[in-house]
Amino acid sequence: MSTIISSLTKKQKKKLCSLLNNAKLSLLYKASVHGYSTSTFNQKCDKQGPTVVVAYNKSGYVFGAFTSKDYGQTGQNIVDDKAFLFSFNDKELEEDPLRVISGNPKFAFTDNGPNFDSLIFLYNSTATVNSNPGTYQFDPQRMHGNDLILTECEVYRVEGCGGLMEKPWRNVHWDSEKKKALLSSISSWKPSVSSIKQARILLLGPIGAGKSSFFNSINSVFKGYVSMQANTGTAETSLTTQFRTYYTKPGSSVSHVPFTLCDTMGLEEGLNCGLDVDDFASILKGHIQDRYQFNPSMPIQPDSPYFVKSPGLKDKIHCVVYVIDACKVNLLSDKIIEKFAVFRKKTNQLGIPQLVLLTKVDEACPLVAEDLKNVYRSHYINQMMQEVSTQLGVSLSAVVPVKNYCQELEIDPQTDILLLNGLIQMLRAAEGFFDDCYNPEEKSE
Repeated sequence: MSTIISSLTKKQKKKLCSLLNNAKLSLLYKASVHGYSTSTFNQKCDKQGPTVVVAYNKSGYVFGAFTSKDYGQTGQNIVDDKAFLFSFNDKELEEDPLRVISGNPKFAFTDNGPNFDSLIFLYNSTATVNSNPGTYQFDPQRMHGNDLILTECEVYRVEGCGGLMEKPWRNVHWDSEKKKALLSSISSWKPSVSSIKQARILLLGPIGAGKSSFFNSINSVFKGYVSMQANTGTAETSLTTQFRTYYTKPGSSVSHVPFTLCDTMGLEEGLNCGLDVDDFASILKGHIQDRYQFNPSMPIQPDSPYFVKSPGLKDKIHCVVYVIDACKVNLLSDKIIEKFAVFRKKTNQLGIPQLVLLTKVDEACPLVAEDLKNVYRSHYINQMMQEVSTQLGVSLSAVVPVKNYCQELEIDPQTDILLLNGLIQMLRAAEGFFDDCYNPEEKSE
């Protein structure tokens, strides 16, 4: 018997797996081979555990539904709060996939076939889908382009979705004493060069990765409440259009703040979009002042009032931190990875240490969302850290996972500890910059 081949292209599979915690997919059913019949579907797919239905149409849409429950032909509504619908356009693979959850998962789908209430696949045992947004609210144009005739329908068993290691691969103490120790260590840290009072740390990454949110989160830890100083949100272009230098004020928990976080425009794929590499080099060398308005089509000129002609060591960047969304590690385009390579080369030429901050780990892994202490036990987060280490060409020890404050109203001790651990690594990296680049007589006793 010949092997049944998946219709997913390499890029399509990569995008689908990004929604499934990078799980392994095993093809169970292919309508063009087994027939567009719900009875055949049940024969092939019942009692298989978590599955994902993948439908294709001539308009280039790849869409479907995931459920963590078994199919079983009881004809009863199934409760599955992990079920979701998804869609992406084969012609626009650089866009993020659509993911739709149910507002009433109690009636998410019935298990007598691929019936997800708002989308019914193999409708009346034909090569069609019935679409009626109800339990799941979505725009039909974005979901399937209003093309309800299927060219193919497949079902995959979802294997290895999540899972925890027996022991954490990095040891983190999560008690309140650890948070106090981290704050004390940060407050007492001083650059080894006596003329420098604060380490300047530059945050760089794609749009929406969480650069500005990281500053807000660090600021929140020191203030003792959730703070929103830097502009954050979701947009197709960078919300940060200026070079910003953010200072954190000492609070009741610390008497000295030995760092400054610098924010830039996000990295974008197209020409004359996002941060320009020449502007990036000028930032690293200390030539650009706070609140300089970027012009993506032209880098800063020496005659600009925001151009510092003779920057000192205190004006330069001492550590570069690349900020990556853990949910999108497998979705980084070749163009973005190429841009990272260019920026990394420029940073290496100047001898500046580099780290990677992996944000949104709670959104990427449900087990981490349930308990942040699982971050170093999650197979998926470990895999994403290794993946980003390989893609960006940095050591795994230079990749640090964090959760930013985005929707919370109060700070959380475990979130604070993860954020402060990340900040400690940045200060250690900055210290390496001072150790490697400057003479001993310039250093403080």
